[in-house]
Amino acid sequence: MNLGSLIGSMTTELNILLYSVILTFVLVLIPAARGIRENGAEAQAGPRDDLPEPSVFRKRATRLKDNMLENMMFFAPTILVANAAGVSNDYTVMGAWIFFIARVVHAILYLTAVPKIRPLAWFASLIGIGMIMAQVL
Repeated sequence: MNLGSLIGSMTTELNILLYSVILTFVLVLIPAARGIRENGAEAQAGPRDDLPEPSVFRKRATRLKDNMLENMMFFAPTILVANAAGVSNDYTVMGAWIFFIARVVHAILYLTAVPKIRPLAWFASLIGIGMIMAQVL
C-alpha cells in the first residue's frame, strides 16, 4: 500500500488530525529557528545553559507551541477514539475542521500579538473537540 492510497482511505477526521500534526510541527520549528537566528546554531546545539534572554517574539512563539501541544493532547486522542469506535459523521467532521481552523487563526493571532480575540479562537478549538466527544459519547 502506498502513501497516497493510505491517505485516501483515511477518514476526514484522521486527515485533519494529520494537518494538525503538521501545524504543530511548524509551530515547534518557529521558536527553534528563532533561537538559531538569535544565538547561532552552535549555541543552540549545545546545552543552552547560559544563553541570553530570548526575544519577546521567541517567548511568544514558545508559548504558542506549548499551547498547541497542550491542545493536541486532547484533540488527537479524541479523533483516534472516534475512529476506533467507528464514529464519523457531519458533526465529527465539522468539529475537526473547527479545531483545525481555530488553531490556525489562534497561531496567527498569537504570533502577531493580537489581544482579546485570540482566546476566542482557542475557545472555538475546544468547541470543536467537544463536538467530536459528544458524538462518541
